[in-house]
Amino acid sequence: MTAASDNLTLRLLREVLSCPSVTPEDKGCQNLISGFLIDAGFESETICRGKTDNLYCWYGSAGPLFLFAGHTDVVPPGCGWNTDPFAPTEVDGNLVARGAQDMKTSDVCFAAAAKQFVKNFPNFKGRIALLLTSDEEGDGKDGTAFAIEELKKKGIQPDFCIVGEPTCSKELGDTIKNGRRGSCNCRVTIYGEQGHVAYPLKVENPIHTASKIISKLAQTQWDQGCEGFPSTSFQVSNITAGTGAVNIVPGSCSFVFNLRYNPATSGQEIENKANGIIKEFAENSDISWEHSAFPFKTEGKELTGCLEKAISKVQDIKPALSTTGGTSDARFISRWCSEVVEFGPVNNLIHKANESIPLKDIPKLTEIYYQTLVNLFSVSSK
Repeated sequence: MTAASDNLTLRLLREVLSCPSVTPEDKGCQNLISGFLIDAGFESETICRGKTDNLYCWYGSAGPLFLFAGHTDVVPPGCGWNTDPFAPTEVDGNLVARGAQDMKTSDVCFAAAAKQFVKNFPNFKGRIALLLTSDEEGDGKDGTAFAIEELKKKGIQPDFCIVGEPTCSKELGDTIKNGRRGSCNCRVTIYGEQGHVAYPLKVENPIHTASKIISKLAQTQWDQGCEGFPSTSFQVSNITAGTGAVNIVPGSCSFVFNLRYNPATSGQEIENKANGIIKEFAENSDISWEHSAFPFKTEGKELTGCLEKAISKVQDIKPALSTTGGTSDARFISRWCSEVVEFGPVNNLIHKANESIPLKDIPKLTEIYYQTLVNLFSVSSK
């Protein structure tokens, strides 16, 4: 990469960071990126639904397909900012703006790497594509999952994919995510008998029943984990009960819990076991489940090896492979593409005030993506 291309990358990043694209709004980010790529011979189409914008850009017509997936939406800025969150500002060697880490920098760096790659190797044997959504930070129903189904109808299926989520913990290049845990949520409502607290024989307290259920769920060993994954974890996130009065036993108690599980356990197994525990204590209850992500682990080594080699060349470190953290759009892509990994900037400031990216990491991340393409398509680097 050259100083001139680095300057163009930084200019594009500033423009994209200036778009107030709070989920599910895109606010022009995707137009900026597609315009940047079309100038290099890429083709593009929009795949939109509702308030969500999805962009698919591609170069090439035959051979292995490499996909870069990302999102242009961001979480609301919140309070505590020292600068305007949508006016990217240089502070002590960092570029401060909402989306700097999560994940507009990855979007722009890959676009820059892809543009430079096809300029240097216009006749490479393969295809490169970019899939961006403005609905990743929200419920995701109109985002990547919807776009994938539309692309499938056209016979498009990637062979390799990097999701540009911020993955690194201390320095750029230290972590690649090669899998993720599954996630499911359960909402339970326990029904009792409302009454005066002074007459315990005339009431049935649903809070007491719920506490027994929660205690047993928390003590349950769901599985032993598996290679690369810890055992399934259980956490209660919400409990609602009571009228506000101190002398009334409520008629119902609702609580919500989450389970993060590994590939050794299926969502159905978890659901069956949890339902059995709930019914053991409370026949009179309502139970509803939502499975928001299924676990996956990329077993293929080709993409991971190419990315590791690129990181080693640029940063001179060996990245760790990890499956920790929350969910991302990789949960959808992993059911479409066999080799999926996540790699992007350091993630210490995601969703926080004064989110920022070190200026020095921007050309380095671009170069890592570029060298990954070089390695993957087995061409000589210029």
